[in-house]
Amino acid sequence: MYQKTIARQVSFTGIGLHLGKKVNVTIRPANADHGIIFLRTDMPEPVEIKADAASVVDTKLATTLGYNGAKISTVEHLLAAFMGLGIDNALVEIDSSEVPIMDGSASPFVYLLKTAGIRSQKKPKKFLVIKRVIRVSDGDKRVILAPFKGLKITYTVDFDHPLIANQSYSAEFSNGTFEREISRARTFGFLKDVEVLKANGLAKGGSLDNAIVVGDFRIINDDGLRFPDEFVRHKILDSIGDLSLLGVPVIGHLIAYKSGHSLNYSLMKKVISNKKNWKLIEVCDEEFERYNVPSFELLKQVSASA
Repeated sequence: MYQKTIARQVSFTGIGLHLGKKVNVTIRPANADHGIIFLRTDMPEPVEIKADAASVVDTKLATTLGYNGAKISTVEHLLAAFMGLGIDNALVEIDSSEVPIMDGSASPFVYLLKTAGIRSQKKPKKFLVIKRVIRVSDGDKRVILAPFKGLKITYTVDFDHPLIANQSYSAEFSNGTFEREISRARTFGFLKDVEVLKANGLAKGGSLDNAIVVGDFRIINDDGLRFPDEFVRHKILDSIGDLSLLGVPVIGHLIAYKSGHSLNYSLMKKVISNKKNWKLIEVCDEEFERYNVPSFELLKQVSASA
C-alpha cells in the first residue's frame, strides 16, 4: 500500500460561506510525505499552512487553520474528500481565507479530485492505529476514539427540533462508503440562526444552494433532503475532515454524541498528547497490492497485529 496524490492539477472557483467572496483554488500534485498543505497566494508573501492539528487556531462554526498570521477556514469538507479518497499528498493554492462552500457537501470536491485522477507513489502509506480508548466530553457532549479493525464512525445528534431530534448513523468505511453514503450530505443551519449570523456580518455567501436551512416546522429548501438522515451524515463528514488533521489515515472507531469541531479538536489533541494511545505503522508490502479494496479495509489485518 503506497501513498497517493492527484495525477494532474485541477482548478475551480466558488464562494466563501462567511465572507461571500469569490475564491479561486488550484490543487496540485505533491511529493510523497508532503501531506496536505494550503498555500495562501493572496498574501504579500505566500504562506503555507499545513493541514494538521498543530495548525488549528479556531473551531467556532468551522475548522480554521493558521500559520504566521495567515488563516484558512472551512477546511473540513475538502479535507474529508482527500481522506475519503485516500489522497495523502497535495498542495492547495487558494487566494482567500476560506475554502469555497460549493454545495455545502464534499461531493463537488470528490468529483474534482477524481477528474484530476489519483496516482500511487512509491512510498509506504502511513496509518495511525488506535491502541486504547481515548475520550473527551463537555457537559452532555462526548466523543470517543477506540481500537477497531478498520475505520468506523458512529454518530448521534440530538437537537431540540422535531426534524433533527436524535438521529444516529454508523458507517464502517470500506469500498466506496464515503462517496456513496457520506460525501453528498450538506451542511445545515436553523433559519433563526442564519438571520443572526447575517446580522453579524457572517454567512454572507450562505444560500439555499449551499446549505440545508431548517425552519420551525419544515425544510426551507425546495428540493428537500438528499437523505432522510442527512444531518447526522453531514456530522460524520465533518468529523472525517477533523480526523484527517492527525496527518495520516486512522484505524479506529470514532463514537460521537452531539460533538462538533471544538470537541473533535480536543480529542485530536488528547490522542497526540500520549504516544501510548496509538502506534504509527507503514504498509508497503507488495502483497497488499493484490487486494483491490481501499486502505481502511486492507488495514484490518495489520491493525489486529500492530
